[in-house]
Amino acid sequence: MTGLLDGKSALITGGGGGIGRATALSFAREGAHVAVSDFDTETAAETVALINAAGGQAMSVNADVTDAAQVEAMIKTVVATYGRLDCAFNNAGIAGFQVDASGKKTHEWSEAAFDRMIAVNLKGVWLCMAAELPQMMAQGGGAIVNTGSIAGLVGLRTSSAYVAAKHGVVGLTKTAALEYADAHIRVNAVCPGYIRTRMTEESMRRRGEELMALVPFHRMGTPEEIAEMVTWLCSDRASYVTGAAYNVDGGYMAT
Repeated sequence: MTGLLDGKSALITGGGGGIGRATALSFAREGAHVAVSDFDTETAAETVALINAAGGQAMSVNADVTDAAQVEAMIKTVVATYGRLDCAFNNAGIAGFQVDASGKKTHEWSEAAFDRMIAVNLKGVWLCMAAELPQMMAQGGGAIVNTGSIAGLVGLRTSSAYVAAKHGVVGLTKTAALEYADAHIRVNAVCPGYIRTRMTEESMRRRGEELMALVPFHRMGTPEEIAEMVTWLCSDRASYVTGAAYNVDGGYMAT
C-alpha cells in the first residue's frame, strides 16, 4: 500500500522542530522526498537525520525566509535535487518572546519588534510562495500549505504584530488560491491552536491555566496533530480543497 505522498517532493520551512519537524517526519512516512529548512541549521540537520535513519529520504536546504535571494536559491536546490516541487509547507515563524514583546499591548511593541515579526511571519511566507508558485506552474501543479494560527482568525491580547501577520497569511492564502486554481495549484492554511512547542512555553508559563480554560478539550495539542492536517492537505485526497484555513485547535474557535 502506498503512502499519501508517495513519490512527491516536499519542502518544509521551520522544519527543525515542533510542527515543522513533526510534519517532515509525517511527509517522509507517507513516501515523500523531503527538503528541510530552518534558520537553525543544526536542528534542520537533526530532522534530516531522523528521517534518513528511519529509511526515508531527506536533505537540508537552509535559507533565511526574509531574504528573497536565499529563498529563490532554496527552491532551485530542491528542484535540482528532486526534479520538481510538489508540496510546500511554509511554516517558518517566530513568537512574541523572540522579539522581546511578551505580554506587551499594541502601543508597547517597539517598531523593531513589529517589523521583525511581520518580516518573518508574513513577508517570509510571501517570499516562499513567490518562489514556489512559478516552479509549480511550470510543472503543471502542486500544493502549498501556509502556517496560520487561531491568531489569524480572531484577536488575541498582547499579540498585536503576531495577530496582524497571521491574519495576513490567511489573506495571502485565499488570494493565491483564487489566482492559481487554473494552474492546478492548491493553496491552503493550517491554523493551530495552543500546541506543545517551544514557541508556546513562555505563554503557558505565564497564563497556561487561563488559556486551557478556553479550549473545550482542556489540553494542548501536539505537533503531530497539526502534521496530520498538513499531510492530508498536501495529498491528492484533498484534491478539491483550496483557499481554506483549517483551525486545528481542540475546539477553541467553536466557543
